[in-house]
Amino acid sequence: MNSGEFRRRGKEMVDFVADYLDGIEGRQVYPDVEPGYLRPLIPTSAPEEPDMFEDILNDVEKIIMPGVTHWHSPYFFAYFPTANSYPALLADVLCGAIGCIGFSWAASPACTELETVMMDWLGKMLKLPEAFLAGQVGEGGGVIQGSASEATLMALLAARTKVVRRLQAASPGLTQGAIMEKLVAYSSDQAHSSVERAGLIGSVKLKSIPSDGKFAMRASALQEALERDKAEGLIPFFVVATLGTTSCCSFDNLLEVGPICNEENMWLHIDAAYAGSSFICPEFRHLLNGVEFADSFNFNPHKWLLVNFDCSAMWVKKRTDLIGAFKLDPLYLKHSHQDSGLITDYRHWQLPLGRRFRSLKMWFVFRMYGVKGLQAHIRKHVQLAHEFECLVRQDPRFEICAEVTLGLVCFRLKGSNKLNEDLLERINSAKKIHLVPCHLGDKFVLRFAICSRFVELTHVQRSWEHIRQLTTDLLRAEKD
Repeated sequence: MNSGEFRRRGKEMVDFVADYLDGIEGRQVYPDVEPGYLRPLIPTSAPEEPDMFEDILNDVEKIIMPGVTHWHSPYFFAYFPTANSYPALLADVLCGAIGCIGFSWAASPACTELETVMMDWLGKMLKLPEAFLAGQVGEGGGVIQGSASEATLMALLAARTKVVRRLQAASPGLTQGAIMEKLVAYSSDQAHSSVERAGLIGSVKLKSIPSDGKFAMRASALQEALERDKAEGLIPFFVVATLGTTSCCSFDNLLEVGPICNEENMWLHIDAAYAGSSFICPEFRHLLNGVEFADSFNFNPHKWLLVNFDCSAMWVKKRTDLIGAFKLDPLYLKHSHQDSGLITDYRHWQLPLGRRFRSLKMWFVFRMYGVKGLQAHIRKHVQLAHEFECLVRQDPRFEICAEVTLGLVCFRLKGSNKLNEDLLERINSAKKIHLVPCHLGDKFVLRFAICSRFVELTHVQRSWEHIRQLTTDLLRAEKD
């Protein structure tokens, strides 16, 4: 494919993508295929001679699309949003064309410098404390990670290195192994499974703190665990506070937990993967109060801020804590400006060496939507969630199971878990809408998350009528 054909085929692909998104409402949201469906539809090995582009594009519709779950359908209400916007799509094209591997400033200066500035832009949109911004002379700064899972792991590993070095400085005879076997980290029982995975990878004990009646981690429960563990000779060093849990979008009490972490010299990491985008709206910024106590903070613009996956924003108060844990400088990666103090090499902030020019997506989206446009997107989703909540409350057969704060509604049929499992099975088998469940305490609960940027009130209303009809059918069948 030469540049001339690329121009022609590129326009065709843009048309294909635009047609796909324009018509996504008409596609069945969840695929009607069985495991292994794809292998018989394609050859067993790559072609010896080139295929035609037309054939490939036809096969996308014939082979790929039947197996796609359409996350951007206005009838997709599962998990959480995955961001999508035309400016971000265009930026991804440019990112692919430039094709730099931006592990250092020298590898592509614009890739490094735009990321630093975009993370400051975003930090200011969130009204983060100045300590988290790089600015001209700041000690903190932001980095784009691939996911919130990576950010949590990076924070844990940095905290682990910091505490080991501190204890060895105070007691030179202590071995790393002796310290490691006593380290203990904490998170709420509502925290994402990635926190537990970070503990496994980091080879440290992770303890679950029981949440309160609103599914939030509180100071009293954390303090009790700390005192018990310290009495047993363990070394508490790391706490993950979740703002906007996956199950029900609950919020750990930062204003209570934060001071304890500071007093106990424990690293506090905030995971706001979904909810963090909402903090650009003044009416939701209070949910981030207490961030000043944190050592690191992360959320996913690729969930709710119209920036395509992958783009997970992570800030640290002291970047030397992060860099110091991972810095390696083989000769082939060194360059003459790395010690100037004016730039950072992001390879020291992450697990992989290579990294894409992801800040282009942020730059395009922030400029083409503006803060007000992004706020309007968030507010629309929150309003639609409250509309759905109102519909549920009007039907006495159902109950709301957690406070509706942002774009997630947790609800269930009044009755047994088996009844709700059967209802969810009917909903997802019909394939008109797509939901996933969670457990809140001992209850099996259905989650209705406002996800698509194409969703309107009519889609929410139609979905609720569909759920009500399936419920009526289920209850009738139960009686029979």
